[in-house]
Amino acid sequence: MTLGPSSGDAVEAGWQKVCVDGRVRPELLEAAYAEARLRQLFPWTGMGELHFSRCTEQGWTWDIPYIQPAAGGSYWVSGPLRSQAVGPAETVSQAIVTWVRLQDGRRMVSGVSYDLSSAEGRKAELAAEGASETEIVKVKPGQ
Repeated sequence: MTLGPSSGDAVEAGWQKVCVDGRVRPELLEAAYAEARLRQLFPWTGMGELHFSRCTEQGWTWDIPYIQPAAGGSYWVSGPLRSQAVGPAETVSQAIVTWVRLQDGRRMVSGVSYDLSSAEGRKAELAAEGASETEIVKVKPGQ
């Protein structure tokens, strides 16, 4: 399991899969893929919604907002949890801009959400112990 570029092939394969599964409006997929911050995340779909995960395998994360279709061709940005609503967007562009405003630059991981939480937990432990930023950044999933 590794961070960064090695997850790129899995992410690209995920984008290809959601583009052909027909569950999400094509204009949403096109706009989301055009946004570099979204394109780096693993996409998955459900109920016409476009979700994003920081993990490349099923057991995806639910810590990133998602975009769902609304009546009349508009959109709604929700999440990260189903019980959380961000707000409406009249156009796909507005939905993407709203989504981007909410992001905090969290990183992708090749693997499942457990691998991600394990690595982040270890980083938090190191920070609490007073480790340097260099030591904390070196932690990889599975450590």
